Amino acid sequence: MGNVSTRRGDKDSARLAAFRTEQTAPVTSRKSILPQRRLLAVAAALFVSGIAADAVRAEDAPAPTAAKREAPVAYCPLGSFVCTPRPINYNMCRPNAMLDFYDPTITKDTTLRDTAVTNTNSISVESTEPNVYHMMGGVRLERADQLLRADDVHYNADTTAYDAQGNVRYQEAGMLMSADHLTGTTNPNQGEADNVRYQMLQSRGNGVAAHGTLLDPMHSRMHLASYSTCDVGSHMWEFRAKEITLNKDTGVGTARSGTMRFKNIPFMYLPYFTFPLDDRRKSGFLYPTFGSSSHSGLYLGVPYYLNLAPNYDATVEPRYYSDRGFMAAGEFRYLFARTNGTINLEYMPHDKGPDDDISGTSDRGGSKQRYLIKFANSTSIAPGWTFATSINRASDNQYFRDFNNDIFGAATGLLSSNAYIYGNGKYWNTSFGADSYQNVDAGLPNTVAPYKRWPRATFNVDYPINRWLTTGIATEAVAFRKSDAADRQVDGDRLDLYPFLAADFQGASWFVRPKLAYRYTGYQLTSDYQQFGFNERKPSRSVPIASVDAGLIFDKQTNLFGTTYTQTLEPRLYYLYVPYRDQSNQPIFDTNAMSFDFWQLFSPNRFSGADRQMDANNITAALTTRLLDDGGVERVSASIGQIRYLTNQRVQMPGVLPTDYSGSDYIAQFAVQLNDLWRVNSSYQWNPNTSKQGVLNEQNQIIYEGHDTDLATVQVQRRIKGDGILNFSYRYRRNVMEQFDTSVVYPVSERWRALARWVFARRDIVPNVAGNQVFTFSNRTLEAAVGVEYDSCCVAFRLLGRHYVRDYTRSTTNAIMFEVEFKGLGSLSPQTGTYLRRAILGYQ
Repeated sequence: MGNVSTRRGDKDSARLAAFRTEQTAPVTSRKSILPQRRLLAVAAALFVSGIAADAVRAEDAPAPTAAKREAPVAYCPLGSFVCTPRPINYNMCRPNAMLDFYDPTITKDTTLRDTAVTNTNSISVESTEPNVYHMMGGVRLERADQLLRADDVHYNADTTAYDAQGNVRYQEAGMLMSADHLTGTTNPNQGEADNVRYQMLQSRGNGVAAHGTLLDPMHSRMHLASYSTCDVGSHMWEFRAKEITLNKDTGVGTARSGTMRFKNIPFMYLPYFTFPLDDRRKSGFLYPTFGSSSHSGLYLGVPYYLNLAPNYDATVEPRYYSDRGFMAAGEFRYLFARTNGTINLEYMPHDKGPDDDISGTSDRGGSKQRYLIKFANSTSIAPGWTFATSINRASDNQYFRDFNNDIFGAATGLLSSNAYIYGNGKYWNTSFGADSYQNVDAGLPNTVAPYKRWPRATFNVDYPINRWLTTGIATEAVAFRKSDAADRQVDGDRLDLYPFLAADFQGASWFVRPKLAYRYTGYQLTSDYQQFGFNERKPSRSVPIASVDAGLIFDKQTNLFGTTYTQTLEPRLYYLYVPYRDQSNQPIFDTNAMSFDFWQLFSPNRFSGADRQMDANNITAALTTRLLDDGGVERVSASIGQIRYLTNQRVQMPGVLPTDYSGSDYIAQFAVQLNDLWRVNSSYQWNPNTSKQGVLNEQNQIIYEGHDTDLATVQVQRRIKGDGILNFSYRYRRNVMEQFDTSVVYPVSERWRALARWVFARRDIVPNVAGNQVFTFSNRTLEAAVGVEYDSCCVAFRLLGRHYVRDYTRSTTNAIMFEVEFKGLGSLSPQTGTYLRRAILGYQ
């Protein structure tokens, strides 16, 4: 009926695993490929091969004791943007879950077996003939980590045959096993066991079997066997098979008539399947994927893994969408001595679904063929030189709307592709390649895609002349191209040269950092430049840039709430001079005005990209104070600063008037975290100018503003009952948005947690890129999610309902997501956990 397969994960794991030996340790799988999981019935099948103490070899790590629980999970630090997933833990399992005859005093070192002497103890011993023994009453045979106990044992030293009956108990470093009757020989290594119970000490796997047979050290068979990682005798879930055959030569087990059960109710049946016994990869079926989509209906995918060679493999996945038809998907991975990469392909030859072009932005053109291609490669060319590429392309800009099988697919708005050669030395680095972009936001026209940079080259040098003086240069040469005829813009080439000389003078409580630079930017526009309003084909700009950054650091001891802190006072001055150059005849290829924040107070340019270089005759004054605890951890930080403009800022983006005010916004930011339970961050920008001239409105009239709050943010984070978290944030940006974002993970009990998130916009302004007007939304929910999470000894699940904005047009959709995890086997779907870690700060 099928196979259960293992495969490797991310590039680093694959790199380690490519040329491994059979003794290589397991490598964690990448979640976006295959969640890490113990495959069905692996540990259940292993116990019988340990009857003769030959199959299961434990590592040096000690086995758990009856009274020992796992260490508490470390919580994600407050303020972390995305927390790492918590490792699987069994803290809610019973501490005495092991079979009741476990002896913690026995050594865990399996290497002592070959030289150790077998010690025997019993109440009485009979020997009717030489080398034939009958031990009775509390029989105990111990050799190194192996311990066999029974009521009655017959042993023939000549034939190595043994027969143990009555309360048979066996222990070794890796497992425990009990049986009513155990017979066999040690040479050859064969055995039979009846009415077996077992527990794997390293993986918590445990179960029962009616009968087990050790055919030889490499082959064994079980009948009516079960496996679970739940508490012994209390299985919420378990796997049962009528017959399991193990072949350690090939590392493959075979199960017949297997069922997966929850609360003793079967929910999955496989008449025949194979599974891995060790770390060797093998071909076979992976977990199926299933769900529903409002644009494609119900879908089902059944992936099959192909272990083609130690250094390359493939996965093929036929999919079916009830509203659209069949799709073929696949992945091929390869790893060689100097190159590695991945190829992903999704292809639907005939889409029977409609093209729901609600916003009039679809570029399908009636095509029924749909596809997605992803190709990633990294190749070492020579020492210090690497070739890397990432190619991503969809058949149309509606693809992710129609075939988003995970909750992040619908949020994909832009596919980027690139190919570069990178080189680096001790003081230099360089690159040469190209970048291309594809719009895949279903609500936007393709004209929003950035210029292709085809090709692009960089060369940078940063050379220290001595300990306080550094010189260097940053260079970039780019050819910009727009291929969309519906939004033709001028194409051209750009060369940007930025040599500099910088000094760094500093002491324990002061620093002075002067810098001199010169920036040249030149263009060569295409021959039709005049029709786009440019009067020169080769415009250029040359401008010197001079700055001095200086500061002092004072500190003293202070006491707050009974705790001693080091308080600092850090005044800072920054002077920047850049003479004005008329840049109105230069195109805008990849440049935008950057968001104004505290670090912009000390930046030589407020524009990203080289198409605009700000003019400046500015002085920045800023003051920062901090409280540091005895360990040097920053517990409180507060800063305030402003730029004073000695001359007006004349260089602006198109449509923005020069400034006529003497100072920038006042910027203040404050952060406090006196302990690990709560944290507050805030920032504030206030416009002190009473007649600021900003962007022209639709009637080309000047917008007068003054004494306004331009930006305000507050973020509060509070830990609740250990692993719970409460987040609240408020975000305001004038003429852009005003939002509240609240999320919580509330521990209802040791097993249950409630989850919720609500993003509410009092105002949400979205420019219409296809026209001049803007969309303004007021008092609406941008995202709402609520769910529950259950965690027990061996089962965890999450149920989450979500309402969210799905594209640029702010259209919304609903989704219900469910994930169940059988600890020791893996999860059926990783998407809920991935979403929650990104949506709720501090979630684990």
